[in-house]
Amino acid sequence: MSENDVKKKDEKMVEEKIEKEQENPKEGTGENDLLSSIAWAAVLIWAGVVFLGRNLGWWRSLGMNARDFGFFHGWVGLIDFSTFHMIAVGAGIIVLIEVLTRLFVPEFKANVAGKIVLAVFLLGWGLSPFLNWYVLWPLMLIAVGVSVVVSGLVKKK
Repeated sequence: MSENDVKKKDEKMVEEKIEKEQENPKEGTGENDLLSSIAWAAVLIWAGVVFLGRNLGWWRSLGMNARDFGFFHGWVGLIDFSTFHMIAVGAGIIVLIEVLTRLFVPEFKANVAGKIVLAVFLLGWGLSPFLNWYVLWPLMLIAVGVSVVVSGLVKKK
């Protein structure tokens, strides 16, 4: 086989692969995933709102004590609900909404195992001033198990 024949064969294989991918796009994956883009944009917007609220004193006026995470306020201050805890709870809720959307809306169906783990981790970190880590770690393990079960059930359908 000549070098020209090999090049033509390679070009033909690449063209066939491109055509096949265009006929069967993978829904809910890759960088063109609309739902993930919306979810992460919402997380960034939420983080901006939380920081703006802290800087402008909104949380104090509402009776919430969202402190700056970077400063040490004594041992009692460590259990206060910080700005980063508030961001983590909001991000966890947003990711959880994305998971539920992927499970119940056929157009956005995709693997949600990793997203469930991420949502539980974010919620666990955000709620850590209120819950004990002895409770959170088992909940995270349960979330991993549930995500494996959900992933298996979704693949079988």
